[in-house]
Order: sequence, then structure tokens, then C-alpha cells
Amino acid sequence: MRRFRTSAVVSSFLLSVGLAFTGAAAAQASAQAAGAYVALGDSYSSGVGAGSYTAESGNCKRSTNAYPQLWANANSPSSFSFVACGGATTSSVRSSQMAPLNANTALVSVTAGGNDAGFADVMTTCVISSNSVCVDRINSARSFITSTLPGNLDSLYADIENRAPNARVVVLGYPKFYDVAAVCVGLSDTKRSAINAAADHLNSVIAGRASAHGFAFGDVRPTFSGHEICSGSSWLHSVNWTNIGESYHPKAAGQSGGYLPVLNAND
Repeated sequence: MRRFRTSAVVSSFLLSVGLAFTGAAAAQASAQAAGAYVALGDSYSSGVGAGSYTAESGNCKRSTNAYPQLWANANSPSSFSFVACGGATTSSVRSSQMAPLNANTALVSVTAGGNDAGFADVMTTCVISSNSVCVDRINSARSFITSTLPGNLDSLYADIENRAPNARVVVLGYPKFYDVAAVCVGLSDTKRSAINAAADHLNSVIAGRASAHGFAFGDVRPTFSGHEICSGSSWLHSVNWTNIGESYHPKAAGQSGGYLPVLNAND
């Protein structure tokens, strides 16, 4: 009987401790949601490809369908600064998007690194050139991602840390672009496989540097699985000759179904 009572007391204690931690975590999450939110980054954060661009954003093409706006709509942060811009690099994020960050910032989301590695040129080369030229261009980008991009990311992440020391920072990655197993008109299997492998490499480097700074990495590849180009249910634009800038960017469904759930899971 004594053993039973002791066990019950221990169980009760552990339960109360667990509830205390759960309650603290819930309170922190609630405070995070209520605090100031700043959305930094490139076209994958601004929402290029998702349509419904705001007039004030001009060439940055910030979309009302982009995941930062969708998150703000659902969570009503105390303030929302949506400064992500199509074409941004790690350097331009640092030079033109950091002003809203301060000690009161509770949440920061950011995508950056693809343009540093020459994403647009890689895709253009692969669309118009041979397999070998495409693969050579991808290999050049992979070399840059390995040797130079980590330093660029470190500089960006350090700036965010210094300007928003109390913020939860979520670094979101990039999707794989192609369902290579599917039969699909367009790029060859060689090109599609090489592009996907480069996306994996880019995500791996970004995840590693984010972790080194204590940031959360939001991997969108699982949420985009089954919705790559050639899948039959693509959340990504393929080559769009009438609006070339939207090529290889998430559609509105990719923002709401691919990116938003990942931010929700890490905010």
C-alpha cells in the first residue's frame, strides 16, 4: 500500500511538473504570437508567383497570399513588418530590410541564399542549354554554396541576432523543384535530378548555419512532397514564358500549403 501511495505521489509530481512546463511553453508561444513579427527575405517570402501583389511593394512583389501575410492574418501580432523583396540576396536583406528589427521583435522569418548562388541564372541556363552546360552551371553554384554562402549567411544571421536579440528566428528553406519519377515534358531527367540535388545541398548549408546561430530551420521539402513540378498537382510554377519572373516560384497554394504550415510548426 505504501509503495502504491509513493508511486501515486511521484506520478502526481511528475504530472504537475509536466503541466508546468507545458503551460510555460504555451504561454511563451502565446506571447510570441502576440508580439511583433518581421518577415525578411527574398521572393519565396515576398510571394512572387502567388499573385495579388500589393501596390506599395512595387518590384518587390509582396503578395497578400504570401505565408508571412497569411500568418499575420491568423495570429494578429502586435505589429507586422513585411519587408521581404523579390530578388533579395543575403547582402540586400542586410542593407535594406533590417530597420524594423529591435529588442521588442518577437518573431522573425527569413528566406535567403538562393539568389546569392545565382538561382535565376542556373534555371535559365538549364532551360535553354544542353545537359552538360546545365550540370556545369549547377556545379558552379554548388561550389559557391559550399565555399562562400556559409559566410554570407553567418553575416546575415549575426545582424538579425544583434538587432533582435529576443526574437524567435525561423529560417525557411527551399522546396525540391521536380518530381523526377514522373514522366514530364520539358527538362531532361539529368537536369531535373541535378537541380533537385542542388536544392538539397542549399537547404543543408542553410540548415547548418541556422542551427549554429540557434535559429530554427523550417524545411519545406516535406510539405511540398507530391506537389513538385511534374507531379500533376504542382504548387510551383514551371517556366512561365508570359511572366518569366514567376517561373520556379510557389503558387498561392505553395505559400498556404507548403510554407505556412512550416512557419506554424516553428513559430
